[in-house]
Amino acid sequence: MDASALWLYFVLLVGIIVVPGMDMLFVLANALTGGRQAGVAATAGIMLGGICHTIFGTIFVTGLSTLLPVVAPAMMVAGSLYMMWIGFTLSRSAIAVDRVEAAAARPLGTILAQGVLTCVLNPKAWLFVLAVYPQFMKPIYGPIWLQALIMGTMTITVQMVVYGGLALAALRGRDALTENHAATVWIGRGAGLLLMAVAAFTLFRAIKGM
Repeated sequence: MDASALWLYFVLLVGIIVVPGMDMLFVLANALTGGRQAGVAATAGIMLGGICHTIFGTIFVTGLSTLLPVVAPAMMVAGSLYMMWIGFTLSRSAIAVDRVEAAAARPLGTILAQGVLTCVLNPKAWLFVLAVYPQFMKPIYGPIWLQALIMGTMTITVQMVVYGGLALAALRGRDALTENHAATVWIGRGAGLLLMAVAAFTLFRAIKGM
């Protein structure tokens, strides 16, 4: 691939990932309430979802341009509703940090699976793939599979650095919250309410565009 095109894709990729959204809130919420392992599992789930988006973008570019634009709005609506449900669950939670670790209330496999779904059904990611991939993944740059491998590697690497870094940063502040259960509860509820607000906005835009 052309080096200038890769740099431009990298800039756009970093820009879309660092903007606070559903994936970021999901990782932060799990890191704060579940500890290091939960934060890592959430980040890994988001990265697996990023691989799914790369596969989707590759298929979109290579031949399903007539079908997927019809399916995309429905997927965006489904993703928004799923995010609203997760946000609603968080907004009603009352989990203290130390009790979560002791009881292991949420299996890591569940967090990983939710992370994959969170990323796969994230309307922001769908819009990014639909808008950006056709501009950068072109036959003139070489084999499509190689371009997909490069762009996919860049995607999950940026996700790991940004979301993993946020999870670790949250954990450092988390130690100060273990003795303040009320603060932990309201942080989780606040993240849930913010997640619901973002999901409601994207749902409105998805319905408006149908």
